[in-house]
Amino acid sequence: MTRRRWKSLAIAIAAISTFGLAAPANSADGFHPGPLSRAEAFARAKALTALGRKMFFDPSLSASGKQACSSCHDPSHAFGPASAAPVEMGGPNLDLPGQRAVPSLRYLQAAPAFTEHFHDSEDEGDESVDNGPTGGLTWDGRADHGKDQAKIPLLSPFEMANKGAGAVTAALRKSAYAGEFKTVFGQDVFNHPNDAFDAAAEALGTFEQSAADFYPYSSRYDAFLAGKATLSTQELHGRALFEDEKKGNCASCHLSEPANDGEPPQFTDFGLIAIAVPRNPAIPANADPAYADLGLCGPLRTDFRGRTDYCGLFKTPTLRNVALRKSFFHNGEFHTLRDAVAFYASRDTDPGRWYPTNTDGTIDKYDDLPKAYWPNLNQDPPFDGKKPGDKPALTDAEIDDIVAFLRTLTDADQRAEPAN
Repeated sequence: MTRRRWKSLAIAIAAISTFGLAAPANSADGFHPGPLSRAEAFARAKALTALGRKMFFDPSLSASGKQACSSCHDPSHAFGPASAAPVEMGGPNLDLPGQRAVPSLRYLQAAPAFTEHFHDSEDEGDESVDNGPTGGLTWDGRADHGKDQAKIPLLSPFEMANKGAGAVTAALRKSAYAGEFKTVFGQDVFNHPNDAFDAAAEALGTFEQSAADFYPYSSRYDAFLAGKATLSTQELHGRALFEDEKKGNCASCHLSEPANDGEPPQFTDFGLIAIAVPRNPAIPANADPAYADLGLCGPLRTDFRGRTDYCGLFKTPTLRNVALRKSFFHNGEFHTLRDAVAFYASRDTDPGRWYPTNTDGTIDKYDDLPKAYWPNLNQDPPFDGKKPGDKPALTDAEIDDIVAFLRTLTDADQRAEPAN
């Protein structure tokens, strides 16, 4: 079975589980509705989507009463942040800073569950090659499904800051859509806070599978692949550089070609890699010199603490709608798309451009990754073992062309937003 077809099957299986087709029946109208017909399953999915949409925009589900999911995942910014701040503020009084940049929620529908050993299919690579940690959601892949990811901000002390399932349930009980919630999940659902919390996460996760909202595939590049649009000479050259293994080599992680089964490219391989983005002093947590965000090995993910070979690895995000972003990478260190591309081209050939200078005049290279973890750094092209003073893989003009190509990945409903 091909990787893409496996993903499609996984999505279908997840949908069956989400919509209750194979769930045990606790009651006729309860949280677990029991086996459903196809028509009933689609009706339930429609109801869950509508309910999840209302919840997504409801600030009353936060401890502050002022922060909704949409506050950080703005639909007018491809469900990413509207601001250029590296982290967003949250907590009961909206005065607690986050620790990582907010990712977009678009184009996550095909992300596989996290695994330490991922093997590409015949669609996209040699199945005998172990590509290492891959999949999951969030920057460290610690949630496998949208309903699991939805619980994180609801309970995070520096996000929506609810103290537990009971607090979320209390807010839902008072909401304008409480009646709809009971219709979908059972009249006594609010009497069981843990079930109500799980139900809320299920509704949010189902909404985030809405194709029109979260994976419309409406960019100019999608139209180009379908033979319905053309790209400029610069954009086409940028695409060639993006895919050239000896130049940008971007497509090695950000897959840009349709799969053999015709599925549009996701512009990510869902892998986790270390690239040593410079430390961002604008993140309050970084004021402590002993603090380090090491991604897969912590601090937010805890099951791989002590796995030194995983330290510094972060999820490869999709590049769809990337031109809308105002901060880039897991720590929001860069604020233009051009700088993000240029960093790849000259991280090692011109480290003084990106990293601070020590008091003795040397460059504090890879300053946000302790030296013990430097062996984890990705060295594929365009890095390719280059040293300071070597010729970078990309010229300034070539970087501009890649950026021009990346701008073609903006969805149709987002094009009124000024590009970064």
